Amino acid sequence: MIEEKFDAIVVGAGMSGNAAALTMAKRGMKVLQLERGEYAGSKNVQGAILYADMLEKLIPDFRDDAPLERHLVEQRFWIMDDRSHFGVHYRSEDFNEERPNRYTIIRAQFDKWFSSKVREAGATVLCETTVTELARDAHGKVIGVRTDRREGEIHADVVVLAEGVNGLLGTRARLRERPKPDKVALAVKEMHFLPRETIEAHFNLKGDEGLVVEAAGTISRGMTGMGFIYANKECISIGIGCIVADFQRTGETPYGLLDRFKRHPSVAPLIEGSEVKEYSAHLIPEGGYKAIPQLYGDGWVVVGDAAQLNNAIHREGSNLAMTSGRIAAEAIVQVKSHRQPMTAANLSVYKKMLDDSFVIKDLKKHKDMPMLMHTNSQNFFLTYPQLVSRAMQNYVRVDGTPKAEKEKVTLKSFVNARSWTGLFGDAFRIARAWR
Repeated sequence: MIEEKFDAIVVGAGMSGNAAALTMAKRGMKVLQLERGEYAGSKNVQGAILYADMLEKLIPDFRDDAPLERHLVEQRFWIMDDRSHFGVHYRSEDFNEERPNRYTIIRAQFDKWFSSKVREAGATVLCETTVTELARDAHGKVIGVRTDRREGEIHADVVVLAEGVNGLLGTRARLRERPKPDKVALAVKEMHFLPRETIEAHFNLKGDEGLVVEAAGTISRGMTGMGFIYANKECISIGIGCIVADFQRTGETPYGLLDRFKRHPSVAPLIEGSEVKEYSAHLIPEGGYKAIPQLYGDGWVVVGDAAQLNNAIHREGSNLAMTSGRIAAEAIVQVKSHRQPMTAANLSVYKKMLDDSFVIKDLKKHKDMPMLMHTNSQNFFLTYPQLVSRAMQNYVRVDGTPKAEKEKVTLKSFVNARSWTGLFGDAFRIARAWR
C-alpha cells in the first residue's frame, strides 16, 4: 500500500476527469489522477466538438497552445434517404470572431494537452494504471482505490469516478447499474486524410474555418441513430452511431452502416481520394435525464459519461463532461474548506450545484425525448425521410404535370403509407416533450 494519503483520487483522464483534477489541484488540494492508458487520450481516437465557454472557465487562455483543429462557422443538418438529402444549413461570418465559440478537435491530441495542464497545476498523474476496485472502511465508506500496481491500495478522502460510460469500477461496487442496451449508442468513426486545400475546397472553407454535418434518416436503416462529418485541418472525421439495442434487434453491423454512409451520393464526393488511417468505436450515453444514476455517496462522486451526462438531443457531451467535473471538484473543495468529512450528506452539495447548472436543466427539459425517438425509430429514421424526399422531388421536378395533380400524388403517398395519423401523433408527442 502507498502510505501517502491524498485529498482526492480521480479515476480517468478524459474531459470530466481532467476538469475535476485540474480544478482541485488549482485550489491547492493534493490530487492523484489514475489513467489506464499509456497517456491521457491514448485510448481515445475520436474527433469531437469542443465548446469554448466551458473550457474557458477552467483554462481562460487555452487558445494560446491547445491543439485545436478548426473553429466552426457552419452547421448542416441533413435528412437523408438512400439517394438524396434535404436539410438546413446555417453559416455566419459572426463565427469568425476573435474568440470562437466551437472548435473541432482530435481527442487523442487534446486530452494529452489537457492532462499536461493538470500536471502543471500540481496534481500527480499516473498512467498505465488500472483501478480494480474501491477500497472501503468497516462502515462501507469509500476510502480510496486498489490498483494493478505493486503498491496496490491508495487512500484518499474522496474518489471521483470519471471512468466513462462503460466503466466497470462503479458497477462492480454497485454504485450504479451497468447501462442497458437501450440507453447507450455504439458509434464508429474513420479519419480520412486529405490535403488541407482539398478539404477547404470540398467544404467551401478558408483559413481555420470549420464545418459540421449531422445527418439522420435511412442511413441508420430504421434504427435510432445519426451520422456526422467534421472538417478538420488535414482530415475529415466521418462516423455513425445507433442505439445498441437496435443493433441487437436488427443484426445490422456498425461498420456496415458506416460503409453505406460513406458511399451515399451526398457524402462520397466529400471524401473522394482520401486515405483512411484510423478506425475506432466508442459507447455514448443516450438515456438522458431518466438514466442518471446516484451521483454521490460516502466518499465518492461520479461525473461525465459515467453519470450518463450527455445531451443526445442537442448532440452535446464534452461540455457536460467538463462542467460536471468542475462542479464536482468545486463541491469537494467546499466540503474540505469547511473541514467536514466526505460523507454522502456533505457531498450532496454536488448534486444541488449540478441541478442549478445548465447540465441538469437541459437534460430535464427534454427528459422524454430519448425514449420517444427510440420507440418511434421506424417513423423518424425511415418512413418520414422517404416520404419527404418523394414530396420534395415531386415539387422540384418540372415535367408538364399540373401542380394540382402533383399535390394529389404527394398526398396519396402519405395516405398509402398510413402516415398522417402517425405524423400528427409524433408531432404532438415531440411538442409535448420539447416544452
